Amino acid sequence: MRAVRTLAIVVAASASLFAQGATWKVDQSHSNVLFTVDHMVISEVTGYFKVFDGTVTASKPDWSDAQIEFTVDVASINTDNERRDNHLRSEDFFDAAKYPKATFKATGMRKVGQNKYKLTGDLTIRGTTKKVTWDVTFKGQTKDPWGNLRAGFIAETTINRFDFGLKWNNLTETGGLIVGKDVRVRVNLELVKQDASKSSSK
Repeated sequence: MRAVRTLAIVVAASASLFAQGATWKVDQSHSNVLFTVDHMVISEVTGYFKVFDGTVTASKPDWSDAQIEFTVDVASINTDNERRDNHLRSEDFFDAAKYPKATFKATGMRKVGQNKYKLTGDLTIRGTTKKVTWDVTFKGQTKDPWGNLRAGFIAETTINRFDFGLKWNNLTETGGLIVGKDVRVRVNLELVKQDASKSSSK
C-alpha cells in the first residue's frame, strides 16, 4: 500500500511539474544532428552539424503539446572533407554567408504509440520553408548526479534537398545523380529541464 501511495505522489508531482509548462534546453554536448545522402548511387556520405541549439516547452506529461524551436548553424557542417564542406557552404548548396541558419518550428506533436510520436513543423533552409514530418521516439527521462532532470529523444525524417534550393548536381556516366536528392536526417536529443525558480530570480 505504501508503494502505491509513493507512486501516486510521484505521478502527481510530475503532472504538477508539467502543468506549469516546463522548459527544456538542448544539452549540446550530449546531442547531435546527423545526415546521410547517397553518393554516385552506389554509396553514402554522412555528416553532421557542430553548432545547434533548441528549446522545448511542454505542459502535458505525455509531451503531446510540446512547443519546439530548433536552429542549426549551417556553416558548422562537417563531412570530414574540407573541400567538400566548403562546397556545401557555398552558393551551390547552403549559401551559408547569406542564409547562416536552418530553423525548425513545431506546429504539432501527436502520440502514435508507446513512446512514439509524429512531429510536424516548418523547416526553413536557405530562406525556403516547407512542412516536414518527423518520426520521434521518446527514450525516457531521469535525474543526473547533480539533480537535473533530463529527457532523451530521437527524431528522424527524410527531406528532398531540391525542395530547399540545394539543387547543384552532376550526373554519373550511367545517368545517376552524383549527390542524391533525398537526405536522411537523424537528431539525437538530450534535454535538460530548466529551473523556473532560478530563472525568475535573475
